[in-house]
Amino acid sequence: MKPFNNILVSNSSFSPSAASTSTPSTASAFLFPSFKYFPSIPTEILDSTDAGTDLSTFVQAYLLPKKLSAMSESLPEVKKAELTRKPELECEFADVVDLDHSPVILICGHGGRDMRCGIMAPVLENEFRRVLGDKGFTLAGSGDHTIDSPGHAHVGLISHVGGHKYAGNVIVYIPPGMRKKSSSSPHSLAGKGIWYGRIEPRHVQGIVEETILGGKVVADHFRGGIDRSGDILRL
Repeated sequence: MKPFNNILVSNSSFSPSAASTSTPSTASAFLFPSFKYFPSIPTEILDSTDAGTDLSTFVQAYLLPKKLSAMSESLPEVKKAELTRKPELECEFADVVDLDHSPVILICGHGGRDMRCGIMAPVLENEFRRVLGDKGFTLAGSGDHTIDSPGHAHVGLISHVGGHKYAGNVIVYIPPGMRKKSSSSPHSLAGKGIWYGRIEPRHVQGIVEETILGGKVVADHFRGGIDRSGDILRL
C-alpha cells in the first residue's frame, strides 16, 4: 500500500468462475470499489513489453493512479508516465464482468498472526451463506458459477485486512445496480463498501436484513467504508 494510491491485494477462497480460463500462470480476481470481476489475469511479468499481456499490463490498466500526487511533481515526465494509469490497456481484458447486482461479502480469515479471525471466519461464512439462502439468494460455489445476477451473492474468506482485535472483520460490497429487497427503489448503499468489526454469528441475520437488504449501516459495528470513487465514508 502506498500513501497516495492505496491498493490492497488479498487472497480469497472464491473458486474460479465457469468463464475463467485460469491456469497455473493466471488468476481470477474481484476489483473493488470498481465492482469488476476478472476471470483471467496473468500472474507472470514478462521480460519485454512487446511479449504480450502480463501482470504489469493489469496493474497499468487498473491499479495505478489516474493522477499523481503533488509529491511526484519533481519526477521526470517519463517516470510520471510510468507511474500513471493507462486506460487504453483495459481492452486487453475484454472478459471483465461488471458487478451490478450481486453483493459480495468478504470475511477476514487470516490465522497466521492472530487466530481470532482464522477461527471466527469459517463460522461466519457458513452463517452468511445460510441466512442469505433463507432470504432467497443463490450463492456462488457448489457448482453455481454465476458472477452477476439479481438475487445472487458471493461470500468468501480473504487474507489479512487489519485489526485482529475486531474479529470477525466483515466487508460488505453493495453493487451499484442493486435494489432494495421487494422494491424498485435504489439501494441506499449502492456502489459502496461497508466494513464491520466484532461480528459474531448472532449478528449476521441483522447485517443481512439491515445492510444488504435494507440499505442501512449498523453503527455499533461500523469500522469504515468506501464509495465507488474511493472516498472514505464516515457516519
